[in-house]
Amino acid sequence: MRHLMSPMDFSVEELDKLLSLADDIEKNPAKYAHACDGKILATCFYEPSTRTRLSFESAMLRLGGQVLGFSEAGSSSAAKGESVSDTIRVISCYADICAIRHPKEGAPLVGSQKSLIPVINAGDGGHQHPTQTLTDLLTIKQKKGRLDNLTIGLCGDLKFGRTVHSLIEALVRYENVSFVLISPEELRVPSYIREEVLEGNNIPYKEVERLEDAMADLDILYMTRIQKERFFNEEDYLRMKGFYILDPKKMELAKQDMIVMHPLPRVNEISVEVDKDERANYFEQAQYGVYVRMALILTLLEVQV
Repeated sequence: MRHLMSPMDFSVEELDKLLSLADDIEKNPAKYAHACDGKILATCFYEPSTRTRLSFESAMLRLGGQVLGFSEAGSSSAAKGESVSDTIRVISCYADICAIRHPKEGAPLVGSQKSLIPVINAGDGGHQHPTQTLTDLLTIKQKKGRLDNLTIGLCGDLKFGRTVHSLIEALVRYENVSFVLISPEELRVPSYIREEVLEGNNIPYKEVERLEDAMADLDILYMTRIQKERFFNEEDYLRMKGFYILDPKKMELAKQDMIVMHPLPRVNEISVEVDKDERANYFEQAQYGVYVRMALILTLLEVQV
């Protein structure tokens, strides 16, 4: 039995195999329509979610399986004080695989240690979001045709943005990848990402504050929202909220084949006018999330099609 807590849980070869499976699922959906007949996915979401929870549910339903779970901590026994470990141990009696999102870093890992079924980390605090990273890798592979020889700009909340942390950790394993980290000083990437992941792997990177200073060099621009739920006070959030807004004028500075990505939801950091630009890929990115989660469910359940 295997769990997914971090993108690093899969080798590069395993990631390539998973992405190839997701690609085949996109091209041949009927082939997989009954792959998980009789299987049940539990979605245990202690924190709000639209895309992650619904894409997991869509993935299992498209595979012919069924779904049960809860969408907020208040509707589970967590409201009575039940531990994550006990919840997952009980869920193991009802389902074949579980996806868990929790505001506390490490909570899915704790739950997996008592689980009798595969557990997927669907986001834990500001730490990791591995299935979003798989979605991002699939999007890049489909749109750019490669995962190496890329310059990636990461813009916005790089301190609390778990999607950013997971994506950096995954991409540093590919050749000739470099990063431009675009953020205000208060929201720079955590020191462990800078020192252990980037510098520890001799990955070229630079930190800038102005989005305009980075646009011309990028193959990929990964925008993120300023996350209100991660701030300790309203004043700091309001000060940071409008720091970066991608609009058509800034897009004029970019390469014609650059792609724009965003894990969503967006607030105001990407102007709706940018949606019409063929380089905007964030809604397709959300669609890829279904295919990659279908591939992950099949892989962890060891279902052969």
